[in-house]
Amino acid sequence: MSIELRKDCKYALIVPTSMGVRITPVDGQPVYASDRYILQATSAESNVASISSYLGLPVKVLTTFVKGSPIAEFIKRNLASRYMDFEGPEVEQGGPWGYRHQFNIADSGYGSRGPRVWNDRAGEVGRTLNAKDFDLDRIFGQEGAQIVHLSGLIAALSESTSQFCLEIARAAKKYGTRVSFDLNYRASFWKGREKELREVFTEIARVADILIGNEEDFQLCLGVEGPEAGGKDIAEQIEHFKDMIARVKEQFPNASVFANTLREVVDVNKHLWGAILLEGSNWHVVEPRPITILDRIGGGDGFVGGLLYAILRGWESEKWIQFAWATGAMATTFLTDYAQPADEAQVWAIWQGNARVQR
Repeated sequence: MSIELRKDCKYALIVPTSMGVRITPVDGQPVYASDRYILQATSAESNVASISSYLGLPVKVLTTFVKGSPIAEFIKRNLASRYMDFEGPEVEQGGPWGYRHQFNIADSGYGSRGPRVWNDRAGEVGRTLNAKDFDLDRIFGQEGAQIVHLSGLIAALSESTSQFCLEIARAAKKYGTRVSFDLNYRASFWKGREKELREVFTEIARVADILIGNEEDFQLCLGVEGPEAGGKDIAEQIEHFKDMIARVKEQFPNASVFANTLREVVDVNKHLWGAILLEGSNWHVVEPRPITILDRIGGGDGFVGGLLYAILRGWESEKWIQFAWATGAMATTFLTDYAQPADEAQVWAIWQGNARVQR
């Protein structure tokens, strides 16, 4: 079975996002011990969209930029290099202490030393995202999109972005665009706003067609009872996670697809990676399998990107989870926090466990 998608669309996928930059030390070193770094343009939502854009589907990013900023120009050129269209207002910086693009300072960790990520988001221009800055009737009505992907990271950034995501979801539904919602809980975003954000997330989830989370997102964002997250032997809890997803489906009957990633950390460079998918009444499970990690950041986004790509391609749901598992695993083999698949065959080789040289 596949989700019925609108046909007369300019875009396969639209992602609203707040773009920023990520700074990562080379060679897996800690930030405080390094003097060489990689700078990349980043956001969780553009990470998701990269699977579709690199594999040839038309993608559009809705965001906001700091006018005249060299970082904004760096981001625009990066998005263009990823074959993505983008649209958004140019916001005046307002002086040295005004708006800027967020900085994500990430130590990837190595072996027994776990990753540490420092989010520096003061003055983040993405917090100003507002539906009034976008012609949603043109974007969803005239241009059209098959799926719009929303993230809890954007929904929780500010009161403005919470309302922005709600209005995006409503406009999408009005014009027959399917709504994907990755809950993406972040404790630092929710602190002091728990009641407000629970209501926002619940309202978005009620209109979503595709709901996605990890081991704890459904519990923390939507208050659905589930197993304890972060433990060992996650494979032994799969039935408990399936029970949790069944409860989510009961509370949010509009959605027809529910996905839950499973991750058990052996050490920084070795994880057990699995997933659960409920499509209609069809369960699909990938038991956690060992994967080798270069940089774990972006693996969950890679999974979501692969899932949406498979849905957009109209494949049978059994293939959705397989492709998503593989693109999630692929993302962790890149120094960028997004996967850059060469073609579908490369992804399927990862699913099949075929790492032999191709000449």
